[in-house]
Amino acid sequence: MSRRYLGLLALTAFFAFLQPVSAAGDFTMSQVLDYPFVDGLVAAEHADRIAWMKNVAGARNIWVAEGPAWKPRQVTHYTQDDGQEITQLTFSPDGRKLVYVRGGDHDANWPEPLEPDPASSTDQPQVTIWAASLTGGAPVKIAEGDAPAISARGQLAYIKDNQVWTAPLTGKGKPERLFFDRGKDRSLVWSPDGTRLAFVSNRDDHAFIGVFTSKNKPLLYLAPSTGNDGMPRWSPDGKQIAFVRRPGSAGPIRPLLVQTPNPWAIWVANADDGTGHPVWKSPYTLEGSYPDTAGEANLHWAAGNRLVFMTDLDNWPHLYSLSLDGGAPLLLTPGNFMVEHVAISRDRKLMIYDANTGNTSGDFDRRHIFRVPVDRAAPSAITSGLSLEWAPVVAGNDRVAFVTATAQQPPSVGMAGMEAGTRSALDTGPLPADFPVASLVTPKPVTFKAADGVTAHGQLFQRADSQASKPGVIFVHGGPPRQMLLGWHYMDYYSNAYAVNQYLANHGFVVLSVNYRLGIGYGRKFHQPDHWGPTGASEYQDVLAGAHFLQHVPGVDPNRIAIWGGSYGGFLTALSLARNSDIFKTGVDLHGVHDWSHFMDDWYGKLEDRYEKGDREQATKVAWESSPDSAVDGWKSPVLLIQGDDDRNVPFRETIDLARRLEMRHVPHDVIVIPNEIHGFLRHASWLAADQATAEYLSRQLHAGTR
Repeated sequence: MSRRYLGLLALTAFFAFLQPVSAAGDFTMSQVLDYPFVDGLVAAEHADRIAWMKNVAGARNIWVAEGPAWKPRQVTHYTQDDGQEITQLTFSPDGRKLVYVRGGDHDANWPEPLEPDPASSTDQPQVTIWAASLTGGAPVKIAEGDAPAISARGQLAYIKDNQVWTAPLTGKGKPERLFFDRGKDRSLVWSPDGTRLAFVSNRDDHAFIGVFTSKNKPLLYLAPSTGNDGMPRWSPDGKQIAFVRRPGSAGPIRPLLVQTPNPWAIWVANADDGTGHPVWKSPYTLEGSYPDTAGEANLHWAAGNRLVFMTDLDNWPHLYSLSLDGGAPLLLTPGNFMVEHVAISRDRKLMIYDANTGNTSGDFDRRHIFRVPVDRAAPSAITSGLSLEWAPVVAGNDRVAFVTATAQQPPSVGMAGMEAGTRSALDTGPLPADFPVASLVTPKPVTFKAADGVTAHGQLFQRADSQASKPGVIFVHGGPPRQMLLGWHYMDYYSNAYAVNQYLANHGFVVLSVNYRLGIGYGRKFHQPDHWGPTGASEYQDVLAGAHFLQHVPGVDPNRIAIWGGSYGGFLTALSLARNSDIFKTGVDLHGVHDWSHFMDDWYGKLEDRYEKGDREQATKVAWESSPDSAVDGWKSPVLLIQGDDDRNVPFRETIDLARRLEMRHVPHDVIVIPNEIHGFLRHASWLAADQATAEYLSRQLHAGTR
């Protein structure tokens, strides 16, 4: 039995122990992870100026570009791999100032009183707001806080301790609380003239939309009810506010084992007196449920007295346009594809979006940019081809900026006119001299069928050479509402995974990335299957089908199949090794869930009168049977477990629990714990160590060479 617990500093000794059998490939893990990652692209509302965050080896910085030359320049000059996020880039409406947030974990499932300290600094980190003048001068710290919003009059509002605060953008004044509200405030949106602030007041089991006007006037709550209200959107004239209403979270529990509709509605309220009325209610069907592909309904107030929003009424996440003058919603983006990231033109007459469709083979697993008028179903492509484009922003009256990548080129910033064929690339700096562009394979789209007849998708990473049969590796993503692509990913977590899969393909493995049911991109029925996860783990059938497919790929040794993945992918990795050690000979499980029954209180609540006892007992039984822990007696294959102990998405106890069970059964396993790291590691050094350990471990167990 093998059992080693390692901290980050002990990994050098771990690598030495592994002693790979042979050397293969022509680049190192360090080289392929040394890619710049671009994220957080934003545009000024009334100026031809864009900004983005660029992460190079853990040093995060802000870049801007302005028309008409659109020449990028660096605004901040942080140099350390300190694990402090840069997020929520926010222009002043005139584009002269840029506010940003430094620090925190903005992808956490639950809040913690202490902010992440992945670099183990002796100074306690804080979440801070900074302002950069884009006409010159170094950025200045404004305050401790989060979620900034700047009014048309240049007033900054932000969130601190769940309340709304304000501070001068010069950094020279004292921050003060803007107003008191009994709820936990979020989602700050200024009125078009900058005189009033709409916000969400979260009251735990319900939420209101509030409006602040001045300290001399009481807060106004819009059509208060028992519902959970959110996503306030001002009308262009500032007289009305549209918002989303969902049922309150108290009352009857939605059953865990059976899918039920999750209804919602769009309301419009008078911004002066708070009276409101529903303008659209979803049908009480599964397809009418609140959309979660992009995490929200993408509500926009468009020209012509219209509201544009996203819903899955035809089984696909699409944009619909609703006239407030009456009539049914109009489907703007018909077809069998998914709309994801959405923007609106300055004149509010066009919606700009990315979608997994196009006229190039394999576009189901890519993203391209499109435009559509808000009043008719006439979409047209802005980008196309073998590249990928996502997260569009309107960079001017006739320009669209976006993030773009290919199978070989990592994310960078691109730009195009509103019409197709006018695309250009912004010069965001060269790649590192030793970045292995020429050695990266182009993944191939593949499909395979599960035992119950469901067709799953994947990407096959296979190097064209004449070596003997290679071991195969299954990669399973997390989320699970994710889709792996035919190129670099728009999320940093999965760009990292893409780099690792490229490394494995270059070093003696054939890799299949499995887009199992629960993922996005293939319709709502695929995204919301019956008997998923804790209600039956039906998605495991897709993983198993992927392994059978990989075993029959020419050039793959069917007796040497491994699996790796993180988060939900860690759960599926553990489930695969527990149920089918006969197929999966080894694996690497990063911060996975191992016992769904641990989460029953989270799903059902702690009040005994909120559920039927028998229902809870049955749901707990199924959750346990759907968990890796329940099948651990059949686990024979060696595994490497990796997790940061400040994980705010999957409790650290999940790795402790599994490690103890494996130890009791003498199952070979190793454990790497990274002190103070979160779920999606914040430091480049943490990813490099974990990824190198992953590749070395798979190599050692399957007798394939790495370097």
